[in-house]
Amino acid sequence: MCGIYATNIEYGLDTVRNKLSTIEYRGPDNLGITQVDGVSLGHLRLAILDLDPRSNQPFIYENLSIVYNGEIYNFEQIRDDLVSLGYKFQTTSDTEVLIKGFSEWGEGILSRANGMFAFVIYDAENRSFFVARDRLGVKPLYYYWDGKKIEICSQIGPLIQKDSRISSEALNMYLDCGYVPSPLSIFENIFKLQPGHFMTVELENGSRNIVEYWNLKKVEKRNITFDQAKEELHELLKDAVKIRLRSDVPIGTFLSGGIDSALVSGIASKVSESPINTFTIGFEDKKFDESRVASKYSEIIGSIHKEIPCTTDQLKSIISKLIEIYDEPFADSSAIPSLLLNSVTKPYATVVLSGDGGDESFLGYISFDLLRKFKKIEGIPYFIRKVLSFLYIPDIFGVKVETIRQILRIKTDVEFTEKINLNFSNILQKKDTSWIAKYYADFKSLSSNPFQRMGDLKIKLYLENDCNVKVDRASMASSVEVRSPFLDYRVIEYARNLPVDYRYDGIVKKKILREILKEYIPEEVFNLPKKGFSVPLGQWIREDLKEEVLGELTDEFLRSIPNLDIREVKRQIELHLSGKKDYSFTIWKLFILARWKRRWFNG
Repeated sequence: MCGIYATNIEYGLDTVRNKLSTIEYRGPDNLGITQVDGVSLGHLRLAILDLDPRSNQPFIYENLSIVYNGEIYNFEQIRDDLVSLGYKFQTTSDTEVLIKGFSEWGEGILSRANGMFAFVIYDAENRSFFVARDRLGVKPLYYYWDGKKIEICSQIGPLIQKDSRISSEALNMYLDCGYVPSPLSIFENIFKLQPGHFMTVELENGSRNIVEYWNLKKVEKRNITFDQAKEELHELLKDAVKIRLRSDVPIGTFLSGGIDSALVSGIASKVSESPINTFTIGFEDKKFDESRVASKYSEIIGSIHKEIPCTTDQLKSIISKLIEIYDEPFADSSAIPSLLLNSVTKPYATVVLSGDGGDESFLGYISFDLLRKFKKIEGIPYFIRKVLSFLYIPDIFGVKVETIRQILRIKTDVEFTEKINLNFSNILQKKDTSWIAKYYADFKSLSSNPFQRMGDLKIKLYLENDCNVKVDRASMASSVEVRSPFLDYRVIEYARNLPVDYRYDGIVKKKILREILKEYIPEEVFNLPKKGFSVPLGQWIREDLKEEVLGELTDEFLRSIPNLDIREVKRQIELHLSGKKDYSFTIWKLFILARWKRRWFNG
């Protein structure tokens, strides 16, 4: 796991070094910079495989030079294929396999590689860049492009210029979602390469071409029994875990009270040749603490368990680090405990397996329950629902009245799926969600099942831009590599073609995973309500962080945000602080944006 950099802007060596120093945490083991023909390549290495300096980057093979971030889990198989073609290897790293695979197959290496990656290959002979990102967008890749000059990096910070301007489209997207979806970034002229895409840049003529090499395909319904599906999926998951246990540094798994991390840890304990290390943090607030359940899981699977207690003060002290590390505005508050978990894990392990990605493929979010409820009222004629939306409606089960009104006015399950992924946000004067159709419309046509459509949008929108960003920055901040077996593209492709009711039967979410988990942990132990990896954000805003939040959300700041409905924002703040409603997500989005603006524009 590393940080990469490449550009044809003729910066001096010190400038490139200074840019990379701002994200040094991504790769503290070695800094490598090569400059030739007006091109700079830089690399920050976190050594995982072949710790010898011979595997440092930029790595050069004939006329090709590579800077690469990630892991190719099946690199040994690819290396064997290359050896059979006459290639010889001087290292035991996946970097050498990747560059020689590109030399042999060109873009064809991408379909052969199973992993998480973002890399740049410079071809000195043709003066061109080949840039690629993994299928699910686990590893980040930003680039600046003005039509002639390109600058590429693992994070956006080193690409920001003094004259960089905030993108109004991206800002509106952030105020909807709490993150900035690809292919945009928060800045104009800085973009994200979308998952499953590669980009070629011809430096001589200034041409740039972006090509999709992988995407979710139209669902093909399989005629398969539940037991057969369970057996096949189990074998696939075991392989996905096994290939992620390859490491030349200490390795472990994150273990919470959830289904996904328990299954990954349970499988790892069986396929590993030695007892695995498991890690969890314990919260003071028992409403959020899952450490006792995780400890019980550990006893059952026989792991070497480390439970690290954390205090509320520790969590709150991380907020300033969040602004620094997440160099775009990012409002998922679970990033706070994620940053802490990785920091306390680092002394014991550099590589950790996680359960990220299980909810998207196996329909585990509460969104699927809400969609099921919407389907029940969808049959009521729309004009009746619209009339009902104007009547007095109390808050029901914690759902705010304005959200209920919005739901009653929704015509189709596709529209419902879009709105719930935008958190029913209503703080913009002019609402424009056309960007979903522009960048993510394919989720509508891949399946006729509304629950699968919801899952597909979760994979394409939420997984890449929220979950993967959260995990990448939180782990890299402590120089930890996180690998998730559920993000193996084979698992995602397999799960999507299973009957929906094998995964979500209208009552039980992640049904097939629960059945597999029974082979590792008794059902009565794991079948408890999930508490979630979160913080008491609403309480913090009303109490400990109140003065800080109000100090940031001034009239001057609110007026500086184009298209913001200031009256609505103030109404929500007042209702939240009085304890009458919970508008913590809206307030947190704006608080993070204010702190981010102060960091990057006034700092």
